[in-house]
Amino acid sequence: MKRDSGIRMMTLAVVALLAGVLPASHTTAKPDGPKAILVTGASSGIGRNIAETLAAAGHFVYAGARKDKDLAELDAIPNIDGIRLDVTVAADIEAAVAYVREQGRGLYGIVNNAGVAVFSPMNEIPERDIDFVFDVNIYGPYRINKAFAPLLTESGGRTTTIGSISGFLAGPRGGTYSMSKFAIEAYTDAYAEEMKASGVHVSVVEPGGYKSRIREKVLMHALGTTAADTASLGDEEKQTLQSMIARNANLKEPDEVSAAVLRALFDESPHRRYMVTPNEQEAEMTIMAALSRVVQLNADQPYSYDRDKLVAMLDELLAEVQEAAPVELQKN
Repeated sequence: MKRDSGIRMMTLAVVALLAGVLPASHTTAKPDGPKAILVTGASSGIGRNIAETLAAAGHFVYAGARKDKDLAELDAIPNIDGIRLDVTVAADIEAAVAYVREQGRGLYGIVNNAGVAVFSPMNEIPERDIDFVFDVNIYGPYRINKAFAPLLTESGGRTTTIGSISGFLAGPRGGTYSMSKFAIEAYTDAYAEEMKASGVHVSVVEPGGYKSRIREKVLMHALGTTAADTASLGDEEKQTLQSMIARNANLKEPDEVSAAVLRALFDESPHRRYMVTPNEQEAEMTIMAALSRVVQLNADQPYSYDRDKLVAMLDELLAEVQEAAPVELQKN
């Protein structure tokens, strides 16, 4: 069945509102000189890519990591200073705040990237695994933003969190991870409104399936070991691990995620949400999930809106997005 024009407009509106998708001609505004940015979970994957991208653009990056080896590797990259930072450890966070202040560069931006995942049916997953995910994925950004808020307020800077399209999509075995990313959506909206008066902009970047070590770490957690200690694994477990590593190697590098982070940090008119997916299928799945909730919320309630009213409401919201866009985009 073909979608009528009203549904097409709804889809376009949701893309603009939820995804922060802009025309290809869009260019990120050049910041007024190099900025100091904190990136958590910068040892590998998306976090490492973000840190290197920011550093290559001339910014100074405080790259958070936990292991000595990772810190040494980060320190070897120009414009990057590796700092020991576990987002679940108060002492690490306090020391990081003190260290950044001592360096005298101030702090313009934060990229809350540190994240973990556990996949298991909701009736089977132990509470300790839910606590493990929430401690990093939810409390981590909360702790970091709260601790560094005075520095961000001083600079009138920006903070963004690496969420996920799993903040809109939830399915079997992925409930715990999705719960944490749904929570980040609510946290972002609340914190963005609270920080407006201070001049600090708050956003969330929502990636799809890009190359990342998180899948490998999920398996290691399930097997009760780490990637550095696999000697105790059986042949079948090792084969599963190698298969997962091979599948991850075939995914796209997270360059597009880093580009979205640059936009979140430096766009003249930044969005609250930046969805970025490696293919159209993941984008459509996410937008349709958001539209589905609108339909479900509207159904069988005393004040249900008909199709024409829904389309008019979305047109109004889309017009607000267009009005807020830079002048050069309005002309396209």
